[in-house]
Amino acid sequence: MRELTYVRASSAQEAVEAVTADADAMFLGGGTNLVDHLKLGVARPGRLVDVSRLPLDEVETRETPDGPVLRVGAAVRNADLAAHPLVRSGLPALSRALLAGASGQIRQQASTAGNLLQRTRCVYFQDVTTPCNKREPGSGCSALEGYDRYNAVLGASEHCVAVHPSDMAVAMVALDAVVVVLGPEGERRLPVADLHRLPGDAPQRDTTLARDELVTAVELPLTDLAARSTYRKVRDRASYAFALVSVAAALRMDGDTVADVRIVWGGAAHKPWRAELAERALVGQALDEDTVAAAVDTELATARTSEGTAYKLPMLRGTTAHTLTTLATTEDA
Repeated sequence: MRELTYVRASSAQEAVEAVTADADAMFLGGGTNLVDHLKLGVARPGRLVDVSRLPLDEVETRETPDGPVLRVGAAVRNADLAAHPLVRSGLPALSRALLAGASGQIRQQASTAGNLLQRTRCVYFQDVTTPCNKREPGSGCSALEGYDRYNAVLGASEHCVAVHPSDMAVAMVALDAVVVVLGPEGERRLPVADLHRLPGDAPQRDTTLARDELVTAVELPLTDLAARSTYRKVRDRASYAFALVSVAAALRMDGDTVADVRIVWGGAAHKPWRAELAERALVGQALDEDTVAAAVDTELATARTSEGTAYKLPMLRGTTAHTLTTLATTEDA
């Protein structure tokens, strides 16, 4: 049995210092992902630094030079964030994405930061008897020739074809969210869109953060575009299932034409996939299913499918068209 020590940090700075000083240390928040991996033998830290009781559980509005933002503490539980009145009214895509994630019990425990930082994984990552480059770099990727129904169709590499599991992260990218991070050199901010990585030749690295950087908050602009947003998830069952595909979208119309749009896909890549080519193709266009389908096809031109994942392309096309046309034609999408 591997020895494991546990410490409870009294401040965010203390937590960062503890992880910086110990190469085998990891942060512990809600634990819904990490504890599973401890049990499976996937994660093997020597020390856990508990940040779950730090005063990072507030949701508040702040004024910035660019307008109001909603600041969400890293420890805010998914269930509480989904139910928050300002999230439901001003950031509906985020509320709907959170409610689509995991199960009711897990949402009561999972934290905002933990949801963002959960491991990108497929079934082979959690099976320590199989080769997995994410778990053991250089060992191979079992999913390339194995069970592939959930595999990535965009941005994958020969080293990893897993898709990012978070519903919340997909919505946050569509809402132009910014993550606030504390590290040994102090605090910094980066867009959630830049938080996660494509696998390349280093699939063991899920994010662009250093090992000893701690997420302390997420800031979401409260804009008219964000208020007209939604999230749709296609899955095998109604609860406790990863997305086959999902779409987070925000839309601003100018009469009958698209003035601004955000399209982000889940279930398609190693990170939430911002469909920027499709967005550019839609701006200035009238919005109907054929127009959206054509725009989506420009984004999918580089997609790579297998027999098991070919269904994802028409599913992305149809789900995106339905989501955007619904946003354009109803007051409460």
